[in-house]
Amino acid sequence: MKNPEEPFFSLEFFDGKKIFITGHTGFKGSWLCQMLKMANASVCGYALEPASRPNLFEKARISQEILSVIGDIRDLDYLKKCVEEFQPDIMVHMAAQPLVRESYNAPVYTYETNVMGTVHFLEAARQCRSVKSVLNVTTDKVYLNRETERGYVEHEPLDGFDPYSNSKSCSELVTHCYYHSFFQGQGVSVSTARSGNVIGGGDFAKDRIVPDCIRAIGSGEEIIVRNPHSIRPYQHVLEPLKVYLMILQKQYENPQYSGYYNVGPNEEDCITTGELVELFCRTWGVGASWKVQNDRGPHEANLLKLDCTKLKKTFRWEPRWNIKQALEKTIEWTKTYFVEEDVTAIMDKQIREYLS
Repeated sequence: MKNPEEPFFSLEFFDGKKIFITGHTGFKGSWLCQMLKMANASVCGYALEPASRPNLFEKARISQEILSVIGDIRDLDYLKKCVEEFQPDIMVHMAAQPLVRESYNAPVYTYETNVMGTVHFLEAARQCRSVKSVLNVTTDKVYLNRETERGYVEHEPLDGFDPYSNSKSCSELVTHCYYHSFFQGQGVSVSTARSGNVIGGGDFAKDRIVPDCIRAIGSGEEIIVRNPHSIRPYQHVLEPLKVYLMILQKQYENPQYSGYYNVGPNEEDCITTGELVELFCRTWGVGASWKVQNDRGPHEANLLKLDCTKLKKTFRWEPRWNIKQALEKTIEWTKTYFVEEDVTAIMDKQIREYLS
């Protein structure tokens, strides 16, 4: 039953809608595609080949029942061609170089992908007359982080420290510029969503704590934790994905919902990496243990929180799963994967449970 305090939202809205997603081969993109497949939406994804082996996109057979295009977000002409041929109602931008540590190794590629990629996405949307609702997914790391105890709110300065975070700050500014210069008053709604750290089944990325835990378990090794005292806003991947779809639906229906929104968990789920790993080990059970080993890598924020009051007031929204439940769902998926059972069925089950 729908929460009476929450504005109408259901996957049925997307039944028959044409939705163009960049970055659909990634972790979040794969889960989003699966949700939209359940809604009988018509989906076209545009992305590079999956970045890891193994990966969720292939393991869950995400390409079935969608149009999957392998393309580079830096290729403006090809992107525009694909958008024009598909004629979407809705566009979601998730393609990115998403890793902080990798951005130190490849800063130029990170800026090309995350900044000019956003320009290309918005330019393709601008030139396609069918588009009515646009969302750019960024990150909680866009803010000038003074590492204060309180969460950042949407009007605060954008100035990410490292190349990844800074490129996403730039992506936000590009989106705001395009909205005011080209989309406002033209019947096209545009928003950005600044999401906290996500966890969930099927994330195989390097330099992310839960995938690192799972790789260690799979190889029979202790989990290595670099920064056990770092605080992050952890949430299950379905939490922000529902928010993205809710924003897309509401601004499709009413342009007044266009804007920029923080998307994160409640205060009690902003925990340290050490607390997260300890909870992971207790939830996993026998065979899970961890130790601290700082590799003296590049700068990463120690404290980062979001204030999601705007999102909660605007949409009367509250997170559904706390961090313990999020880890339970992640481990449920992972144990299914380890015994080579149907991970797509587990995804569908968890989506239904989350939305019920």
